[in-house]
Amino acid sequence: MTELLRFLDSGLSHASWVGIVVYTLVATHLTIIAVTVYLHRHQAHRALTLHPVASHAFRFWLWLTTGMVTREWVAIHRKHHAFCEREGDPHSPRLEGLRTVLLRGAELYRTASRDQPAIDRYAAGCPDDWIERNLYSRWTWQGVGVLLMLDVALFGVIGLSVWGIQMLWIPIFAAGVINGAGHAIGYRNFDCAEAATNIVPIGLLIGGEELHNNHHTFASSAKMSVKWYEFDAGWLYIRILQLFGLARARPVPAAPHIRYRHMEVDDHTLRAVLANRARVMAALSARLAPVWNRELRNIALPPGVSRRMALRLLARDPGYLNDDEQSVLGALLGTSERLRQVQALREQLAALWQRSLATEDQLREALSGWCARATRAMCPQLRSFARELRGYA
Repeated sequence: MTELLRFLDSGLSHASWVGIVVYTLVATHLTIIAVTVYLHRHQAHRALTLHPVASHAFRFWLWLTTGMVTREWVAIHRKHHAFCEREGDPHSPRLEGLRTVLLRGAELYRTASRDQPAIDRYAAGCPDDWIERNLYSRWTWQGVGVLLMLDVALFGVIGLSVWGIQMLWIPIFAAGVINGAGHAIGYRNFDCAEAATNIVPIGLLIGGEELHNNHHTFASSAKMSVKWYEFDAGWLYIRILQLFGLARARPVPAAPHIRYRHMEVDDHTLRAVLANRARVMAALSARLAPVWNRELRNIALPPGVSRRMALRLLARDPGYLNDDEQSVLGALLGTSERLRQVQALREQLAALWQRSLATEDQLREALSGWCARATRAMCPQLRSFARELRGYA
């Protein structure tokens, strides 16, 4: 009886409470790294390839700690990107409400996992070997059952709490925080079409997934950090795997180099601009922000339009505005000739990326014409930006 009580009290490890906390943090950290590196970047977006040994180690760990099926997770995530913020998105705060996604994100995931036609459509390329069919996909909850027994064996009764934390980690941080807060609050480096945001500093807890705006802008990039102060824990582990020959990542999208004394739009300029829509439009918005702020202080805003709303609409890439936003923006532009002129040039630049049937010569001529018009504009910020844009390479 004494031995049984001792086992229930401290398990086989006889670990102190510090040891139990450290184990829990390490185990949950490994789980979020498996999700971001294996499920998200490797399987869903093919941003990197993993050695079979590393790939299977991640698969086994996720089976043990989450019970998630690779093809289901990947299909649901790919569908999220295909229908982001629109009808069909499995977990959009705009459709379901932020509170629902934060608190019931795991329920939304389970509902989406039962849509078999969508799973079959979006799960192309996922593992379909013998062990996947006969263990990982077939006996999903047996893995977390094994983990429960291991936690209790190691730590005794307190192992139940350790297991409970492990079970809640992904539903809270991934299904809740990333899918919810990552589309509702935070800052944006880029004006991507989706409402994705960055919500640092929680990189160690969510493995870099909190850099959600960066990810939606460069979905095929294995690295999610862009600014010097952003920390992507998932990328750190990818670099370690690369060091041991266990991973190979796609080249990280690089910011364009600027040739400051170059004054002509050439082939290098065109290719750099076409490959960097998000960066070009973000740089233009940053350059125009003082103009917008000054003009908004000197005009009477239309009824129902706040200064914050006006700034958000002016900063949006014109190609990403919906009909309602276009209507509100039109009313705002009707109050200021300067805003109309600036917006007209922004729309002309955004249209460059829509000319899919144009030849390279036609696109180069269009970009050169835009730079010439911006150089003649009354706005010094536009003139400065046009000179810089010509030097992109």
